[in-house]
Amino acid sequence: MSKAIRNRLINAIVFFARNTECCGKIKLFKLLYLLDFEHFRLTGKSVTGFEYQAWKFGPVPVDLMEEWEDLGPDLAQVVRIVPQRVLDFDRMQVEVLPGVEYDPDDFTKRQLTIMQDLATRYRSTYSPRMIDVTHEQNGAWDKVWRGGRGSHEVIPYALSIADDALDRAGFLRVATQQAMYQSALEAARINAGA
Repeated sequence: MSKAIRNRLINAIVFFARNTECCGKIKLFKLLYLLDFEHFRLTGKSVTGFEYQAWKFGPVPVDLMEEWEDLGPDLAQVVRIVPQRVLDFDRMQVEVLPGVEYDPDDFTKRQLTIMQDLATRYRSTYSPRMIDVTHEQNGAWDKVWRGGRGSHEVIPYALSIADDALDRAGFLRVATQQAMYQSALEAARINAGA
């Protein structure tokens, strides 16, 4: 993940944790998914660069899931994960550290608009309702999950664009070019370190 994309991810996490209530792991993962797939639907590009897999309780950004128990140093400088007792379970609440604010300069106007809309729409929504939203029938997760047969399969961003969308082919070309660019950057980073 490039430094710019990593900064954008961290700032998105800070934004959602600051601007929604009860922002635990599940809710945060759903908000990031909705942000990425809505932005892709409109532009052919994701915001965070995450790959999401279809798990039982919805789409999961696997890289963030793997980091969750031991946050990277850059993320640990801005948030902490705090267990918060809710009835009979502990929600892993995302808390922004004192004095930390998100940097809107890491986002385009469109990305900020989508984030603000999501934060407003789901401000006080608890994670079970977020699961309902991301499990929408014939939505991207549902098309991959297929009653469990697609468990842990990647959810293609292309599923966010309606088959009959006038600009579908253009967005998919942009997505292909973006993926090739990211692969080239990653290969260059690996070769530079060798």
